[in-house]
Amino acid sequence: MPDKNFDSLAERFENRIHSSLKGNIRQAVIWRDLVEQVPAINDNTPLRILDVGAGLGHFSLKLAELGHHVTYNDLSVKMMEKAQAQAEATNTQHHIEWLNLPYQTLSEKYLDNFDIVLCHAVLEWLEKPEALIPALKKLIKKEGYLSLCFYNPAGLIYRNLICGNFRYLDEIDSKQSDSGSLTPQNARDIQQVECWLQTEGFITKSMSGIRVFSDYVLNKRGGHQSQEDVLLKEVEYSNQEPYKRLGRYNHIVAISTY
Repeated sequence: MPDKNFDSLAERFENRIHSSLKGNIRQAVIWRDLVEQVPAINDNTPLRILDVGAGLGHFSLKLAELGHHVTYNDLSVKMMEKAQAQAEATNTQHHIEWLNLPYQTLSEKYLDNFDIVLCHAVLEWLEKPEALIPALKKLIKKEGYLSLCFYNPAGLIYRNLICGNFRYLDEIDSKQSDSGSLTPQNARDIQQVECWLQTEGFITKSMSGIRVFSDYVLNKRGGHQSQEDVLLKEVEYSNQEPYKRLGRYNHIVAISTY
């Protein structure tokens, strides 16, 4: 399967993911992790930041508003156009460099260039996910940071166990990719990703789970009926063992040692 281009799914992705509780949880957990592990984000010194597979540009815009030099990159023209429209609405469009390129070509211009590289929900949509981290490593300065968010295949299995979809699990390895599905078809487990990071000289500073319980709730009762309460509890338990291992996505902040 080729690297995923979200042009055909841009509207659906925007409506179902980012304009929802799921999107709010994801943004809250990732931002909490970034601020805690990279406190320079809130200093007055501008950082050079690359957002790979930036999609609708939530983090690109947020970081640009703080005065950082942001380079946005995505394979999808439609996703980039939506991000640019949001940037115009917040008057941050001139603080962001806009690139519509395959990530594999970025090192031709930006070798060892960035203090922070963000790469969220990209790995699991690639033809060769094992090539991603070595490519990103080339873009990061020594002692620079990587914010890597990726789909957790264990979460899919766990949800189907809870729902009793045993036949689905028995056939999951033989299922073909659905071009209209928002369920990734090329995910890798956290042990594999951590091995890739270690091989490339990264040290993991933090690991959190995103949506560690709310996706598994079949009958919404009590606090589950309040999106605000669910968001607060998701953030609270997102970096605690063993709950963080149950997240539908993992978020790792790692530092490059060479």
